[in-house]
Amino acid sequence: MEAATPWYVPLARAVVALALAVVITFSADHSAPLGLLTFGLYGVAAGAVLAASALRLGATGVVRTVTFAQGILTVLAGIVALALPAAGLPFFVFLVTAFAAITGFLELYLGLRSRGKNGSSRDWVFVGALTALLAIAVLLVPPGYAQEFSGPDGVQRVLTASVVVVGALGAYWAILGVYLVIAGLSLRWAPRPGPAVESGE
Repeated sequence: MEAATPWYVPLARAVVALALAVVITFSADHSAPLGLLTFGLYGVAAGAVLAASALRLGATGVVRTVTFAQGILTVLAGIVALALPAAGLPFFVFLVTAFAAITGFLELYLGLRSRGKNGSSRDWVFVGALTALLAIAVLLVPPGYAQEFSGPDGVQRVLTASVVVVGALGAYWAILGVYLVIAGLSLRWAPRPGPAVESGE
């Protein structure tokens, strides 16, 4: 069986995801500029972790190629988001959807292809499927969606497409971060195969 991803790689991705999930959770601003900023930071940081893990941590063959491609695409998406903070909601939706669809497919493919051969295959399948679901969820939000509602304090508010999309991104990071923490700790505490014992004659 191929060596699993080192435990600190999913933990590094988890730290980035959870930090940004907290930012969105406690921010009253769920506008497209905030979404682009947080997505950009995530893309650059998480993508760099993936690309570095592919190049420096002994990955080989398809695992190395797919992981590196996923990392580079994530970094590029992050750079685009940071470079165009005022691009607006339609562009934000397009960027997140494209990122989630492409990288989600890559990670899902890697996980399915590596089943029974790599200890990280189950984690790749889950994260890939979750990321692909993010693409679907964001794409299904009507661009002009606006629903008035009354909060617990009796104040009238409006739930807009921007609030829904940024909120969905925050929820994705929260779920992703928690899962990757569990995955990283599971890899950290997983029993390692002992050295082979030669029998004497």
